[in-house]
Amino acid sequence: MPLFDIDAAELPHYRPEVAEPADFDDFWARTLAETRAHDLAVELTPVDAHLSAIEAADLTFSGFGGHRVKGWYLRPAGRADEQLPAVVEYLGYGGGRGFAHTRLTWAAAGYAYVVMDTRGQGTAPTNGFGATPDPAGAGVAAPGTLTRGIEDPHDHYYRRVYTDGVRAVEAVRALPGVDPARVAVTGVSQGGAITTAVAGLIDVAAAMPDVPWLSHVRRGVESAPAGPFAEVRTYLSAHRHRVEDTFRTLSYIDGVNHAKRAQAPALYSVALMDPVCPPSTVYAAANRWGGHVDIEVYPFNEHEGGTEFQRERQLEWLADRLG
Repeated sequence: MPLFDIDAAELPHYRPEVAEPADFDDFWARTLAETRAHDLAVELTPVDAHLSAIEAADLTFSGFGGHRVKGWYLRPAGRADEQLPAVVEYLGYGGGRGFAHTRLTWAAAGYAYVVMDTRGQGTAPTNGFGATPDPAGAGVAAPGTLTRGIEDPHDHYYRRVYTDGVRAVEAVRALPGVDPARVAVTGVSQGGAITTAVAGLIDVAAAMPDVPWLSHVRRGVESAPAGPFAEVRTYLSAHRHRVEDTFRTLSYIDGVNHAKRAQAPALYSVALMDPVCPPSTVYAAANRWGGHVDIEVYPFNEHEGGTEFQRERQLEWLADRLG
């Protein structure tokens, strides 16, 4: 679609005030403390992925509430004695971990690599199948995930998912053959939202949010022409009396509030014709990021962003930082 957001020349300076609840830090500190009361209980089961240059294992660990979360662990073959830098990847909306053989780039580049399943997702036919259920749930919601548990931030779906993301990093740091000081996080769209939150909640070595979703949430809900921000519009079209309560719940997952707390170097990407994650919502978080930020801009792309052009940039950028 054509340009629809604020003028591109203004985006690098766009720093809106985004609502932040007074108990934001306490809320997340309590959430992580409650989750860490459960043993990570990391399990690795080698699998034959029919790959000669990559070793693959089925990964399971305990996420939010002690719920078991799945992933793949891939690393270059024949380097078991090395402490490798690691990349943790979070998935786009509806995606699942799929097959191990479809996720080779980071391991082929010399990293220990984990892709985390997103609980309760994994039915998108072109984006991998999932293996992790979501045992929790509460209240009335519109179809999709963004309004699940919307009546109370403690019940919200992304409270669980962001916590799973933190525990994924902690699980990776416990794996054999990983340098715990060199763990980076990345993801596209929903995965970029999880990346942003994780980098704000714990220390990581680097973060690469790619066309990230869930930043400047209210603006996204009010302006995104397409995509899952519309789930909130659908919900509020029926629950007209819950507007402010709804956006208060969503302020706990807003990427702007998490980005302010992130200290790792970050490589963002943004697409200026993106109808799903409007560029102003991406810049709202990138311009508040607490550490150094580089941003790749794709002026004529929609939500697909830079695709493999961005992956090539990530490979170069991360090698400069993690070695």
